[in-house]
Amino acid sequence: MQHLAPVWRQAARYVAMVSLAVPTLVAGSQVAQGSGFALREQSATAMGNAFAGATAAAEDVSYMFFNPAGLTRHSGNQASLSVTYIAPRSELEGASASTVLGGSLSGSTTRDDIGVNGVLPANYGFFDLHPDFKAAIALNVPFGLETDYEDDWVGRYHALNSKLLTVDVNPTVAYRVNDWLSLGAGVQVNYIDVSLTNAVDFGTIAFAQTVGAVGVPGQQDGEAKVEGDDVGFGYTFGALVEPLPGTRFGVGYRSKIEHEVEGEAKFLLDGSGTAAILQGLATPSPFVDTGAAVTATLPETASFGVYHELDDQWAVMGEAAWTRWSQFYELRIRFDNPGQPDNFTETSYNNTWFFAVGATYRWTDNWTFRVGAAYDESPIPDETRTPRIPDEDRYWTSLGAAYTPFPELTVNLSYTHIFVDDPTINLSTGGTGNTFRGNLAAEYNGSVDLFGLQATYRF
Repeated sequence: MQHLAPVWRQAARYVAMVSLAVPTLVAGSQVAQGSGFALREQSATAMGNAFAGATAAAEDVSYMFFNPAGLTRHSGNQASLSVTYIAPRSELEGASASTVLGGSLSGSTTRDDIGVNGVLPANYGFFDLHPDFKAAIALNVPFGLETDYEDDWVGRYHALNSKLLTVDVNPTVAYRVNDWLSLGAGVQVNYIDVSLTNAVDFGTIAFAQTVGAVGVPGQQDGEAKVEGDDVGFGYTFGALVEPLPGTRFGVGYRSKIEHEVEGEAKFLLDGSGTAAILQGLATPSPFVDTGAAVTATLPETASFGVYHELDDQWAVMGEAAWTRWSQFYELRIRFDNPGQPDNFTETSYNNTWFFAVGATYRWTDNWTFRVGAAYDESPIPDETRTPRIPDEDRYWTSLGAAYTPFPELTVNLSYTHIFVDDPTINLSTGGTGNTFRGNLAAEYNGSVDLFGLQATYRF
């Protein structure tokens, strides 16, 4: 199978270009994530309820992302495109840093926004093969992030730019077993692309190791960039139970996906004596361009939802989702160069819960309104939070409206504001892998606005 890897990568790149061409994706920052670097915003319809009932409601075909069994509630071939504009604000309010030798680091200590605004697409195609048997395919971006700092900020040795993009192709089938039970399952083909950059304090490294060249801590910087990609595989399944008309319970599962990301590492010198420093460090020389690899596991998620119609106009719903982030306990970059030791960052993520409640009001046959609220737990412990993903717990408030001008077309609009607890960072040189990154203390203030638009066409 190894000889097929380049073919899979090329195919995945092609799918990524096609699925993201309109609109083009620019991944949002950490505050836009559903949890860690997961992206929950896969349906503008469901976002109107803050994703409450996403596993049970099956309002349209986009709900297949959360529970493929819900496809049995739909008929006629359909196409649906959901786009979410992510407008995060993650402000670095203040930071201070010092080297392992105790000297203060100079540089900028604030930044208006480390995030990047962008558009998140989700595409769905639905095929009505039989009254009891349905098929669909989805193109999603289930994980992603980008944070970006100025090159001279005081925490530059911990992070400059961090970018992760995934594209997921998910063919799915669903079967109605009887009047009250439906089952669904699918396969995930997941492409991942990662790019990480940070400054390197060659001055402190040289000074601490007393090499021949003179090292000046914090004054002789280089830059390291690691980038790579991979294709991995997973699966989805779900069940939908309707014991009474208008009352549904759903369970959905998206499996973990293991990636062996392979690429290259590049080390850039700034010309201020760093080349001379490198010559005296070791043989074989570290900090030279080389191949690199990192093992990355995208976590599995189990979701549980309930949907209940109070009458012909009102419905209420709830959702609980559990994500197994504990598998992401470290970020270790391995280098082909035997003179370059592993680059290690301790993450020690915790498993998380997401809870949401919502209500839907069907005003007329043409107009539907939604509201919802949610609590979204962060997986990142205070002691291992880094400037790459300065994440914290989030609180969602959402509104949505759907308009059906004629039976073949429904348009959904939704808006969400996310309140983010203020993250803080307190990293020390005593932490694993931080010796030459230095001590760093930082405070952030974050929030995010999400604007969703979705069109579903039936033919």
